[in-house]
Amino acid sequence: MTAETARSDDLYARARRVIPGGVSSPVRAFKAVGATPRFIARAAGCTLVDVDGNDYVDYVMSWGPLINGHAFGPIVFALTSSAAYGTSYGAPTESEVELAEAMVAAMPSVEMVRFVSSGTEATMSAVRLARAATGRTMLVKFAGNYHGHGDALLARAGSGSLTLGVPTSPGVPETVVSQTLVLPYNDVGLLREAFRKDGEAIAAVIVEPIAGNMGVVPPAPGFLEEIRRQTERTGSLFIMDEVITGFRVAHGGAQSRFGLTPDLTTLGKIIGGGLPVGAFGGRRDLMEQMAPDGPVYEAGTLSGNPLAMRAGLANLTPLGDPGYYEALDAATGRLADGLSEGATRAGVPLTVNAVTGMLTPFFRDGPIQTLGEAEGSDTARYAAFFRAMLRRGFYLPPSQFEAWMLSSRHDFGIIDRTIAAAADAFHEIAAQ
Repeated sequence: MTAETARSDDLYARARRVIPGGVSSPVRAFKAVGATPRFIARAAGCTLVDVDGNDYVDYVMSWGPLINGHAFGPIVFALTSSAAYGTSYGAPTESEVELAEAMVAAMPSVEMVRFVSSGTEATMSAVRLARAATGRTMLVKFAGNYHGHGDALLARAGSGSLTLGVPTSPGVPETVVSQTLVLPYNDVGLLREAFRKDGEAIAAVIVEPIAGNMGVVPPAPGFLEEIRRQTERTGSLFIMDEVITGFRVAHGGAQSRFGLTPDLTTLGKIIGGGLPVGAFGGRRDLMEQMAPDGPVYEAGTLSGNPLAMRAGLANLTPLGDPGYYEALDAATGRLADGLSEGATRAGVPLTVNAVTGMLTPFFRDGPIQTLGEAEGSDTARYAAFFRAMLRRGFYLPPSQFEAWMLSSRHDFGIIDRTIAAAADAFHEIAAQ
């Protein structure tokens, strides 16, 4: 289809006069794919409708929270019924306790949890707690992993910073970044060497258990296990950043999928059902060091916001149903296989990395296990594919280095439509 975009174009021009880049988060500007953003008017299920009336099958899903689809009935009911009693109290609520109980029940490593308002706040707070608990300052992270835009974590990050070619950011003091040791993702040898040299100074290792911000890159066999082994050996803490993977790849998150027990876990996205939310949790002895029980300070006016808590509870409820993740995994696998087959028939080099509910088609031959291999993708060809799919009514992540997100509303009929459209798009870009 050829979309009419006059209203989106007008809104983008207006936005650029009052909002930096015209967007409130950089990747939304579509700069990496040579297009201009669509302004969305409404959504339902897995379908977006923009202000010009164009429909799109959505594979962004608000970057992950909407595992049950847009305008999910129980969330809409929870929000409308809650809003009638007030939108924020700055005081505890019953739903806050209920959501915390649901999360603790699903994740055995999380004995206590503290709510915040974003994934960035969650990771910043978890790092502060780890440094306080260990009395150490050094933090280990991995190139291409994105843990929000906190100063200590914005070093060789993934997500939009890869797309924009900004591995760090002006305004981040060197003295802060000097305490962050960046290692290659999936490199067990260099991980061991770092701990041999600096293990007694390392407060924590933070990692995306399944990388989702350099594209989807699963952990190599033994990689996460080695992090657990080295942190236990040296008294460092293991922080698993499950802002994306928590409740997406399994009911208990990636940690349950891999049978690992981190010391601290960061969460977001799905636990708020599309509202701003974040959380960090872990062992009781660590979490009890948070104020007011302990000396580690963190606070937020909207933390535990009643609307976000009710939306989160509504979003989590179906996820414990038998077969939920099996169905999501089947849809993900069908899409991954279909994309691979379509690219092969068109003669387009493609490697699809997929895990339950999320995938990335990298425009290059594989395998893709490291940031360097991901960065070797043909980003120009991804941009052409993105534009070709957008014209056909499919809304993909506007970056080679972001994960496609599926929901329970992406049934096999939708998946097969996507595969057919992608096959046409692959032939189109192969001919260019």
